Amino acid sequence: MLRALFRRTEPPAYAVPAHTRVYAIGDVHGRRDLLEALLARIDAERAASPRTVDHLILLGDLIDRGPDSRGVLDLVLARLAQDATLTVLGGNHEAMLVTLLEGDMWHLESWLHFGGEECATSYGLDPIALLAEPERAAERLRAAIPGAHQTLLRNLRDSVQVGDVLFAHAGIRPGVAIDAQDPQDLRWIRLPFLRSTADHGVLVVHGHTVVGEPEVHPNRIAIDTGASATGRLTALCLDGNDRRFLDTSG
Repeated sequence: MLRALFRRTEPPAYAVPAHTRVYAIGDVHGRRDLLEALLARIDAERAASPRTVDHLILLGDLIDRGPDSRGVLDLVLARLAQDATLTVLGGNHEAMLVTLLEGDMWHLESWLHFGGEECATSYGLDPIALLAEPERAAERLRAAIPGAHQTLLRNLRDSVQVGDVLFAHAGIRPGVAIDAQDPQDLRWIRLPFLRSTADHGVLVVHGHTVVGEPEVHPNRIAIDTGASATGRLTALCLDGNDRRFLDTSG
């Protein structure tokens, strides 16, 4: 059962433009079932109440941990083909898999341990065999993962900005200009960003770090509610100056 969570706050210092609505979806991590359910809710809202400009943003970490990474990427590719409002960002898990596809096996064991095992299995691969013969792992991954999936993974954006709001998987490096951010930070940063109380000049919406409830701070909003383990995939809706949350929990 889907529900909407409402947070009443003072008008935010940073917002998307008037007559613009943005839905940002947190870390999917191989849960195609949850992504389908949340997209159905978003589609229904859009149909019932159109806006002049609509955006739909996936914040990265589409793959790993959950049971159907392949199915998630199939769904995303199908959606991209028919929804021009969709922007798909890359997370650290996509970055790891791309590195492996390119033949750098230094973190093969870490990738498998932190969710890659489930991803490999979704493509019909044996994780034990990958680890037993790491010199053949890249070849096996490239053979098993469809070319369209590999192209998608390699071309994911690191961030996107709508009005005064920046969307990135992990966050930003405080004190660095937005247009000078390192892609590594946008996909991987944690404590320097999470601990910062600085005004970044934008509101940053991010996933990457699991929270029990969506967290709203003056300079950032965190929406990764651990979908692969909790069954709760969260979306933030920014509608002009208004903001609210939707999720897939009961």
